[in-house]
Amino acid sequence: MPRITHFDVPADDTERAKKFYGTVFGWKFDKWDGPMEYWMTITGDDKQPGINGGLCQRMPGQMGITNTIDVPSVDEYTKKIQSQGGKILAPKMPIPGVGYFAQCMDTEGNVFGIIQMDKNAK
Repeated sequence: MPRITHFDVPADDTERAKKFYGTVFGWKFDKWDGPMEYWMTITGDDKQPGINGGLCQRMPGQMGITNTIDVPSVDEYTKKIQSQGGKILAPKMPIPGVGYFAQCMDTEGNVFGIIQMDKNAK
């Protein structure tokens, strides 16, 4: 069963956001070595229940934290999402060395991501 495995926090000022979450919750941030500015967010010990996420520069119109759901096939799940009244906001795209991602919206207007893990993604 697909589960939420990651979250993204959009920020107008990434340094300010890192300071806030680091000071309030003790979260740690590691700069991702990828094609965009992105900070991997470590929220706790892997032995403790919960997930880690990321922090990035807010895109125009982006609101709130976005959860990402791990799926076996982005192609299959985009079809399922659309067949049930959801929308695909950003079609399948590769995240080099990570997998394939699409941004979606459910029937209630909530935005979420789906990801198919594949280290060979280019």
